[in-house]
Amino acid sequence: MDHKRKARIAPYPQPAGGLDSLKSTTITLLKEKVPGSRYKTLLHQNQPDGFDCPGCAWPDREHTSTFEFCENGVKAVAAEATSKRIGADFFARHTVTELLQQSDYKLEQHGRLTEPLAYDAASDRYLPISWDDAFALIARHLKALDDPNRASFYVSGRTSNETAFLFQLFVRLYGTNNFPDCSNLCHESSSRALPQTVGVGKATVVLDDFEHADTIMVFGQNPATNHPRMLNELRAAAKRGATIVSINPLKEKGLDRFASPQHPMDLLSGGAEISSLFIRPTLGGDFALIKGVAKRVLELDDAAVASGGERVLDVDFLAEHCSGFDAFAADLRGESWPDLIAASGVPFQDIEALTRVYVQGKAVICTWGMGLTQHRDSVAAIQMLSNLMMLRGNIGRRGAGLCPVRGHSNVQGDRTMGIEDKPSQAFLDRLAQVYDFEPPRQHGLDAVDTIKAMLDGRVKVFVGLGGNFAMATPDTPRTFEALRNCALTVQISTKLNRSHLIHGQDALILPTLGRTEIDLQQTGPQGVTVEDSMCMVHLSYGINPPASRQLLSETDITARMAHATLGSDKVDWLSYVNDYARIRDEIAKVLDAFRDFNARVAQPGGFHLTPASRERRWLTPSGKAQFIVNALEKDTPIARARALHGDKLMVLMTARSHDQYNTTIYALDDRYRGVYGQRRVLLIHRDDIARLGFAAGERVDIFTVWHDGIERRADGFLLVEYDIPRGCLGAYFPETNPLIPLDSVADISNTPTSKSVPVLLRRSAAS
Repeated sequence: MDHKRKARIAPYPQPAGGLDSLKSTTITLLKEKVPGSRYKTLLHQNQPDGFDCPGCAWPDREHTSTFEFCENGVKAVAAEATSKRIGADFFARHTVTELLQQSDYKLEQHGRLTEPLAYDAASDRYLPISWDDAFALIARHLKALDDPNRASFYVSGRTSNETAFLFQLFVRLYGTNNFPDCSNLCHESSSRALPQTVGVGKATVVLDDFEHADTIMVFGQNPATNHPRMLNELRAAAKRGATIVSINPLKEKGLDRFASPQHPMDLLSGGAEISSLFIRPTLGGDFALIKGVAKRVLELDDAAVASGGERVLDVDFLAEHCSGFDAFAADLRGESWPDLIAASGVPFQDIEALTRVYVQGKAVICTWGMGLTQHRDSVAAIQMLSNLMMLRGNIGRRGAGLCPVRGHSNVQGDRTMGIEDKPSQAFLDRLAQVYDFEPPRQHGLDAVDTIKAMLDGRVKVFVGLGGNFAMATPDTPRTFEALRNCALTVQISTKLNRSHLIHGQDALILPTLGRTEIDLQQTGPQGVTVEDSMCMVHLSYGINPPASRQLLSETDITARMAHATLGSDKVDWLSYVNDYARIRDEIAKVLDAFRDFNARVAQPGGFHLTPASRERRWLTPSGKAQFIVNALEKDTPIARARALHGDKLMVLMTARSHDQYNTTIYALDDRYRGVYGQRRVLLIHRDDIARLGFAAGERVDIFTVWHDGIERRADGFLLVEYDIPRGCLGAYFPETNPLIPLDSVADISNTPTSKSVPVLLRRSAAS
């Protein structure tokens, strides 16, 4: 098996995809011991009679009946369909302290959780508990708090719309807006930036626009690992002549060449070229790069005006639809080219090349991932990208627009359903009207602020609806301390992870159904809905028998938790479990965009929640698309750290390996980057290795440079020579999450700055 191979570094010469994707799939199915009868599950993934992939949020092309292969989707399905099981007998053999010594990869390999469990401090083990007793314990802790704001309720993007809606209603009836969620850790910067510029924090494109785009600019994204089905769209666009540009410090394999497993000729020919231009900003240089392109567009337009040539700016769009252009143009003209070039790490000729591609495009789509969202100036960078697209009217027309590519399958739907620590007053007003109560109005706690509140004792109950909060968050030792400071931690999960082992005084593991499994209630099998990255809402039905008869759905767990805590005088929680269509009717009462929800979602492919900005309606205070002026900041944490340490200072980005989904480690290989059988590796330019006095293959310890006097370190990382900009480092999370300070966050969004951590390297004692 691949996880037993000897650790090695070996450059990968093949294109992304190809036969190795098929081989990896076979290995995954065998390793998970997926019964042969469940292999058919793969054919029902993203199909009208099946289920939405529990992996990424990339949309499906019309939910057709053609199976679209996705290597990482197969891994996600296999992880749920595994025959491996964890019950009380497993915990009888293992104490929590013993399990803490296992790697995250090994914890994942133990299999599916099968029964509710409660932590027993005397034996340091999880012991069986009945569902009724588990809900009674939760209710007792929640009722004992002197303030509802002393509880916090985390939601993962795997949660369905139905569960998310019930969950937020329960928590707001309980009395708090403390809703940390996975969006806080990834695309929160997109959600906070876009409403200020175009009025809605969602994509302005649909999948069909990719067929009409002549230019696609991909910022800070690695589709081959994070959204593999996206590569089929990029492949098709490249083959019909569209220009694709990759803007990323790493030249990722999937944006170079891709051999689609759906196209046999690709497997024989070496695949299709995807990107024709690679732009390599330094870590943290995106804002300066995008501002530089915008400045150059303005300069080209000035030249066209002076010569009487065709305008570069879309003056009609600017006049009819935009506000604030004059102030933005003045700011661009006053910006220094030497400052922009230095801050971006991109030479002028590359900025010029990127600008020329952009202005030659008649229909331009910009997509981005967490490479753009996890820096201090991420909100400003995304607003600058909106500004750039507005200059040429590339929003609200066919084949053009903004496309934040979300990670987990329903992270966007959760936010739509009200999983939001800063809800709008309009949403709260509607809840008050429909359910006859006064919801809490003050802003709640997000993920980072929840950790701080647990650390100082303000939050004493933590409920996690999916995910692996302990490992997904920054400043790992402090997060561990925070969770252990709670009176109660509750984890609603399908498989064992480290968050179950980093627990409060009381702790519960509540096992739940996976999306691939049949959710049988009194009225029959239930379907759930999700919203993908492009605002399509689909209905999803599991097809596999549940891993255990004791499993409850997330919807059922939420309803029973609410019933035990609040009773059912105001909301008949348990009745919603019998028929999820009733929940969809409730959603339609609160959210106008979901009118006739049940009828519309029953149509093949579901329906589109069309953002106003796609139709050039701007839900901003000015009623127009708003140019936002942001200055290039020079006094940054990285600049201050470099002033202290000179060229010894390096900047670290965290990233997924290819055999990983969020914090879930499927295997120990990252074949596209040539890393096998190991994860504690540090990608570094060969010149930096020599300049710092190291050698490739040595082991180093990594230390964060920060102002608070707390030592943050991660030890024993193998130096791997890699094509990465000088001064930059790459490593996997969660192994390097301990290096990210809790208060190193993006302005406005409060997202951890996982892509720009100032660090120093020291040779490991054991090297």
